[in-house]
Amino acid sequence: MNLSTLAQARAENGRPVRAALIGAGKFGSMFLAQAPHVAGLSVTHIVDLDPDRARAACRAVGWSSARIAATRFEDDGLEAARAPVDVVIEATGAPEAGLNHARASLDGGKHVVMVNVEADVLAGPLLAQQARAAGLVYSMAYGDQPALVSELVDWARATGFQVAAAGKGTKYLPAYHHVTPDDVWAHYGLSPEQAAQAGMNPQMFNSFLDGTKSAIEAAAIANACGLDIPSRGLGFAPCGVDDLAHVLRPRAVGGQLERDGMVEVVSSLERDGRPVFRDLRWGVYVVLKAQSDYAAACFRQYGLPTDDTGRYAAMFKPFHLIGMELSVSVLSAALRGEATGSSRAWRGDAVAVTKKALKAGEVLDGEGGYTVWGRAVPATASARGGLLPIGLAHRVPLRRDVAAGQVLRLEDVTLDERATGVILRRQMMSPALG
Repeated sequence: MNLSTLAQARAENGRPVRAALIGAGKFGSMFLAQAPHVAGLSVTHIVDLDPDRARAACRAVGWSSARIAATRFEDDGLEAARAPVDVVIEATGAPEAGLNHARASLDGGKHVVMVNVEADVLAGPLLAQQARAAGLVYSMAYGDQPALVSELVDWARATGFQVAAAGKGTKYLPAYHHVTPDDVWAHYGLSPEQAAQAGMNPQMFNSFLDGTKSAIEAAAIANACGLDIPSRGLGFAPCGVDDLAHVLRPRAVGGQLERDGMVEVVSSLERDGRPVFRDLRWGVYVVLKAQSDYAAACFRQYGLPTDDTGRYAAMFKPFHLIGMELSVSVLSAALRGEATGSSRAWRGDAVAVTKKALKAGEVLDGEGGYTVWGRAVPATASARGGLLPIGLAHRVPLRRDVAAGQVLRLEDVTLDERATGVILRRQMMSPALG
């Protein structure tokens, strides 16, 4: 609880934490909006494929001309690994680029904050292993839901409670799995023109809607927190904050989970499209299990909403501010040597499922596109079945015809075996990381 004090001391000593940002999109821009107001933090390098766009983003979020002039702008992410900084923030959203940037940054002695959850789910445990071996920090991005869930889980365990379930909220209906970038904006209540004016990418926002982003984030939570993915994938139960402890407990005691210790995502919509009362669309939660009758009695005495057994209760955070909270990760890595959540073991995966029937030779277009969506599965099932991770389902051709709704396998596509993502995923399938 003294992170700002530590940062203030660095400011007073003239030694601010130096950070490089790779990717000046929406997440990066939200971080840049707050960075000038954080004592002891200096963003000295910004990398983007279009440096002029990055400069425009800085102006749009309120940076002064003097601050922009004092910042180095680059178009090659590997420049961040060579820059004289303490922390590299990877926020491109591209798995292959993210893995390459992270590995190079760790090789260069920099802490890494991985905003790029797609890359983290593809090979995060290996990057965390590399960081530990070098005495560095490999961290999830605070403000993004997986890091906030990790914080709640850590709090629950540090206070002696068993974690029955943890996860996030989202807007979900089963039909969303088939939505494409062509019809995504209607589900957000926007016209294509309004979305374009706001600079919103249809494929990226479709990944939030079609279930892919939830699958990726659920897998990241499982890998960081030692929790399990449901064997049949996420259930997306309609559930408001008042019902978390009732719904997210094992079936054996009246809930909807296979057992304690699960990751799950709850929907802000009932299956008929009606809004859920007091939904958790923008938030995160943890369901606690009291380990004694005394603790359960304390739940009641101090007003926690519980299930009908009195042993399950929920804590939640209703909102997350995404990139505006990211400085917590940067400062924590540099000043405390601590990650705000980090992959520990391979327990969950996000794999590609076809949105429609596809022919041999057709090229997959990845997360949020026209061809596939991402489903969360246990890592054991992914490794045993040789399933195709969503992070490798971009710009790869099919080797055979496939039906709609089919979970794809690595053998169904032609992969570039020289790609970093492919090489690391092959290593991930080793029993040592299972």
